[in-house]
Amino acid sequence: MRIFVAALGTETHSFSPIPTGIASFQEYLWFEPGSHPDEPRFFTGPLVAARARARAEGHVLVEGLQAFAAPAGPTTADAWARLRQRVLAELAAALPVDLVLLSLHGAMIAEGCEDCEGDLLTAVRELVGGATVVGAELDPHCHLTDRVLAAADLLVLYKEYPHTDTFERASELVELGLRAARGEIRPVMATADCRMIALFHTPREPVRGFVDRMKQLEGRDGILSISLAHGFPWGDVPDTGAKVLVVADGDRVRAQALAEGLAREVRAMRGDTTEPVLDLELGIERALAEPRGPVVIADTADNAGGGAPSDSTFLLAELLRRGVERACLGPLWDPVAVRFCHLAGPGARLRLRIGGKVGPVSGTPLDVEAQVIAVAREAKQRFGPGWTQLGDVAAIRVDGVEILLNATRTQAFDPALFTDHGIRLDDKKLVVVKSMQHFYAGFAPIATSVIWVNGPGALSQDFAALPYRRIRRPIWPLDPPELAFADRIGW
Repeated sequence: MRIFVAALGTETHSFSPIPTGIASFQEYLWFEPGSHPDEPRFFTGPLVAARARARAEGHVLVEGLQAFAAPAGPTTADAWARLRQRVLAELAAALPVDLVLLSLHGAMIAEGCEDCEGDLLTAVRELVGGATVVGAELDPHCHLTDRVLAAADLLVLYKEYPHTDTFERASELVELGLRAARGEIRPVMATADCRMIALFHTPREPVRGFVDRMKQLEGRDGILSISLAHGFPWGDVPDTGAKVLVVADGDRVRAQALAEGLAREVRAMRGDTTEPVLDLELGIERALAEPRGPVVIADTADNAGGGAPSDSTFLLAELLRRGVERACLGPLWDPVAVRFCHLAGPGARLRLRIGGKVGPVSGTPLDVEAQVIAVAREAKQRFGPGWTQLGDVAAIRVDGVEILLNATRTQAFDPALFTDHGIRLDDKKLVVVKSMQHFYAGFAPIATSVIWVNGPGALSQDFAALPYRRIRRPIWPLDPPELAFADRIGW
């Protein structure tokens, strides 16, 4: 069997001030064909899983570009045109193929193209024809559009948030894709629109039970795969919002009925799918009131994983104003400050202006007297089976707060973000992470408690206040349930 595999994507925050260009992909995740190691990275599970099957079963695997950019604002028209053409040219050169496997995000928006995945998959289908099986792995924070569904034979989404199952889902995609290409199954897909904008934290109930039930239903009565597309609330496109996807073996009626039944269950969970989120001051007060540490505070509104700058100073300024001791915070994106710390070296004391670089969503830059704890080049942090880039980093101490500065914008995933660079956590009262939920798998086991804070920033969870222009209405919570759910699915 001849298989083509490629990866291309990013998560687009429609309201982010940070542009996404070719360099954004090159600095975050970029592997030329054949250069990817056998250890998966965050978005390259299909490649690694397909390699293993090809070696074991004698398939011919043609590797295409593997490229992802950190979440930010829309991709430039030039970058999208070049990347799209690159992947399509590699596929055209590989033809004929029996199976196409793509790692995509599902919420990529470019200048002049609000459905990049639908555009790319449609072009792929035109190239390979109807007989070739086309499958893709998507992030659940995707916009599940009609063009995506029409062009693909098979879609598999991560089930967990934090996304700890990316490689497991990639292996599932490869297995189903091979079975479809051999003619053992005939996948058909059905969706039901929940008409909801929400976040879904899978470690907590009732979402935990819903995810477990999806897994239990798979492999029975012809059901091949079930996914909950959470949607990406900060992407302003018509298909923003949660949807249920069911893949069945040849029975679209059964798939549709199950999708609609599960969508009713999702609607019933509305308002109870995330941990409570506190405002900034209340969150800090509650953390300080805890008798023991470390208490982990998630600075959700400045999560680089959703397109925020990760350089906001609102929470840091409040810690310093209060004179909080035994605290740490990171990662704070500030390449200039990192550079100065590298020039000064460990142990140096220097005056720094940190954070607040991108715009009003970042707050005011802070002028501080800092001591350099440690510096490192091309640092990394683990997440799931792979790792992500931090770029050059510097750990500094400002009064009672230790701060991890980084040069490559990313969110907090793992405690090694701090401990690899001289910042201990076992003696901390407060550990502040710039992340919305992906930090949870790594930090929850070491925390006495976890507090989610929705301070000022680019990722406000007050969805009604976002300046949507393209989203299809009615939808909850922008509209009341009797309007949002007034369809045949019921509520």
